[in-house]
Amino acid sequence: MGDGLRTLRILTKDDSLLASAEAALSSMEGWELTHVSDADILLESPPCPGDLLLIDAWVGGQNAYELCRRLTGHTRCRTFLVVDLENDLAEPIARFCGATGVLNRPLTRGSLSDALANHTSAGPVLPASKRNAETPTAEELEFPSALLTDLRTGEPNQGLITAIIDEGTGLFNYAFLNYKLDEEFKRARRFSDPLACVMLGFEGQAADGVLKELAGIFLASSRDTDILGRFDESSFLFLLPGTGVDGASIMAHRVAQMAQERGLSDLVGDPMCISVGIAHYPSPDIDRREDLYHSARNAFVSARDQGGGVVVTY
Repeated sequence: MGDGLRTLRILTKDDSLLASAEAALSSMEGWELTHVSDADILLESPPCPGDLLLIDAWVGGQNAYELCRRLTGHTRCRTFLVVDLENDLAEPIARFCGATGVLNRPLTRGSLSDALANHTSAGPVLPASKRNAETPTAEELEFPSALLTDLRTGEPNQGLITAIIDEGTGLFNYAFLNYKLDEEFKRARRFSDPLACVMLGFEGQAADGVLKELAGIFLASSRDTDILGRFDESSFLFLLPGTGVDGASIMAHRVAQMAQERGLSDLVGDPMCISVGIAHYPSPDIDRREDLYHSARNAFVSARDQGGGVVVTY
């Protein structure tokens, strides 16, 4: 930045997008354009908070949304993802990854002028914590959808909800679980924090109403920071940040006990028998996120083969 100008940085390898940005910015006073071809440059020399960052969704060699999440954690400036016009899910996912929003290609003076304006508004009141609730209310037995509202409008973000939520249970879906496992494992390894991975499930199939009630039990037994998701038809995966074996075991036993007390049953009317496998990091045998998952999976299979209960890997 020079002469009191603020900087718009654009991360792209597309000459046509760069040209449209230059043309749109040419008539705007107080701004200068800087072209960046490598994300590592932004990590080494982050933009100032008053600057603006544009990330081309076509940037090659990496997932643009994951890159957006990485950069917004370092740059602390307004960040927009530049996407194709017909990409309806881009905005909710980009905002979930920390971006201010999206811009459509090619860039125009009007769209860029709006992006350069301040984007501030009061966010909605998030639901109160239900940690250790002995008698959960009906609202607490549902996914806290307020966490997925647009902070600028306070309205539910249906595009984002569709992209990451399992319709049958209201928990996170498999795709988002895979993303969060990578994120939480990296965080635990970087800061040497404990992370528990819990796989839970039952034999057979269950009706939709039973699945929703089971999901409610999960939510009532968890903390707001826990990640709860549906892994497949009859199993679930939980990620418990900052939690060791003891804490994960307490949660697992609580879930199994509540399911038994509710008298949950499968499609043929047999009592639902809950099996739980628990793995944790740090552990001598776990160096990658895949190791953490496979360890929890093996423990889950052992518990299921034993007829239910909780198995912990050590």
